Amino acid sequence: MNQRWTGLLMTVAVLIVALLVTVTVARRHHLEVRDDFRRYILLSTFGFYAGGVLDVRVSHFRVDPLTEDNMFGLSLDKTMSDSMNPYLDSHQDKCILTEPVAVQSNGPIVFFKMDLKHNLVHVSCSKDWQNIHLYKDRSGVPALRSKRQSFAEASDSKMVYMQRRRRAAYHVPEPNDFSSAGGGAAETGDVATVCSKLTLSLEEKSDDMFKYYSFNFAIYIATKQEEGLYNLYFHSCPNYSPNSLYELNFNVDIEEKNSGNYLSAGEMPLPALYFMMSVLFFLSGLFWVFILRKSKHPLFKIHYLMGVLVFLKSLSLMFHAINYHFIEVQGEHVEAWAILYYITHLLKGAVLIITIVLIGTGWTFIKHILADKDKKLFMIVIPLQVLANVAEIIIAESDEGDKEYSTWRDIFMLVDLLCCGAILFPVVWSIRHLQEAAGTDGKAAINLRKLKLFRQFYIMIVCYIYFTRIIVILLKITVAFQYAWLDEMFKEMATYVFFVLTGYKFRPVSQHPYFSVHGEDLDDDDDDGEVAILTQAGLSDGISKIINRSQPSSTTASGTTIIESHEEERENLISKRESSHEYD
Repeated sequence: MNQRWTGLLMTVAVLIVALLVTVTVARRHHLEVRDDFRRYILLSTFGFYAGGVLDVRVSHFRVDPLTEDNMFGLSLDKTMSDSMNPYLDSHQDKCILTEPVAVQSNGPIVFFKMDLKHNLVHVSCSKDWQNIHLYKDRSGVPALRSKRQSFAEASDSKMVYMQRRRRAAYHVPEPNDFSSAGGGAAETGDVATVCSKLTLSLEEKSDDMFKYYSFNFAIYIATKQEEGLYNLYFHSCPNYSPNSLYELNFNVDIEEKNSGNYLSAGEMPLPALYFMMSVLFFLSGLFWVFILRKSKHPLFKIHYLMGVLVFLKSLSLMFHAINYHFIEVQGEHVEAWAILYYITHLLKGAVLIITIVLIGTGWTFIKHILADKDKKLFMIVIPLQVLANVAEIIIAESDEGDKEYSTWRDIFMLVDLLCCGAILFPVVWSIRHLQEAAGTDGKAAINLRKLKLFRQFYIMIVCYIYFTRIIVILLKITVAFQYAWLDEMFKEMATYVFFVLTGYKFRPVSQHPYFSVHGEDLDDDDDDGEVAILTQAGLSDGISKIINRSQPSSTTASGTTIIESHEEERENLISKRESSHEYD
């Protein structure tokens, strides 16, 4: 059995390594669209601060010469949170590029319409777009120029900018006013009118069957008013008609940067957050080891498994922080650290699900052998959890524009919910079993005490699932783009609280409900937390109960002896009884 699971984990680890060799997660995207019939493709979602740069290059866009009249292009909209895009929500059955940009009123948006006949890309902005700093490529962005170039061209750039402002104040600028110098900024007058005159050149190449087009542009976020969450989409208007689907084939290279930082605005605090949570889990793991070493009470295998889980969580967060650090400074991760993170993340997920199920079944506490239904549950839950972790890794390693991205995202959400529901079954089974056994003579107190603990554990699991799967998602789509990291913080804090409460409830103590009986349910009038243990038949004659009370020992009128029940006294009682049999 152990060899089977070891082989499964090794297979998954090899799969992870293979994925990382072929796909890289970064803020430097390279997307290859092949044989795609989608209506629109989400290319990028990124939160920009002032000083950020979005660099886009569309290349090898394949077109049949007979279909040059079709409409293709990009749309770039700006929102303040990661909620449903207002433009896509209202244009599921109609291509947004076919509408005039002036009628768009759901927020700032820019259209890049490809004119395949004239080899041009027409740029037009909605009235909500306050400023646009558009350049032919990133070399024209002031923030990316070298110091030598910036000093040499500072006076020339200022003079050209002032001249353009003077021309814009008197007449509508000609297309060449902006495109000839590689870009420009529309900051005065009617912004939509000025932006509608911008054009980009469309490079053309051809072979015997197809034509191939390429163009690129860069947008500079210069002011705080331009900050926001930018969403870049590619639109294929022919695919909105079910009778004439068009096969898309092109490449896209995107680079996003925030003043030297490749992380989105809402991701910048994540490296520090993951590092601090890693240290917190590590210190908590050391404290748990200290408790186990100093404990004089019975220890079970599940206690050690809980410690392993905490350290795996700490390692996973540490590698995650390092991985994000390299993305922050290089725009892409280092494969070695990424592989270590995904392996520990996979192991952590498997150990977490195993620990919760084992605690729910009461393994090693009240039974050392799992029932058949418990084993069947493990055979279902563990592969599902592995599949969920693999799907999560593929999502993290894929670009949003990949065809498989949405498929794996749906698989992850479905399998994750199935795992969350499955881990509740052993707890429900234990609660039902304890409810049925609560009426058994001589076992009501211990069963009711266990029942109370299992109900608390059930509520903890439900709250943890509800918070990390629902509340966190609602928080993510509600808060502003620069606070998107809060959902990760609350998720990790909820995980930490769940770990702490589980460790507290199932810590090794002598008066634990699993292996001692608190007699608070023996009598409705007695709430002193007593321990009642029924002696086995033949151990003693004349002693029917041994009850642990806070009062000194005494003898009742019915002959029942009431004494303090400690392990030493029980052992002395048994040894005395055995001695008396020997004398007899």
